[in-house]
Amino acid sequence: MKIGEIKKRYKDEWVLVEVTEEDKLREPVEVELIAHSKSRDDTYEAMKKTKAKDIAHFYTGEIPKKGYAVAF
Repeated sequence: MKIGEIKKRYKDEWVLVEVTEEDKLREPVEVELIAHSKSRDDTYEAMKKTKAKDIAHFYTGEIPKKGYAVAF
């Protein structure tokens, strides 16, 4: 699955993926989903259990601008 597809499908969620293809700058291009959740802790738990060698962990939503805070 392409990174863009992951970001659309799991909008505003934490995502853990196994990287299957990288570009020249070693940025993930193709990935396989391992876990996704609104809670970062859930994806951290999945990270502890995965056997995948090359993984990426990221948030698909917007990062707040400097000077703003977010509370959950």
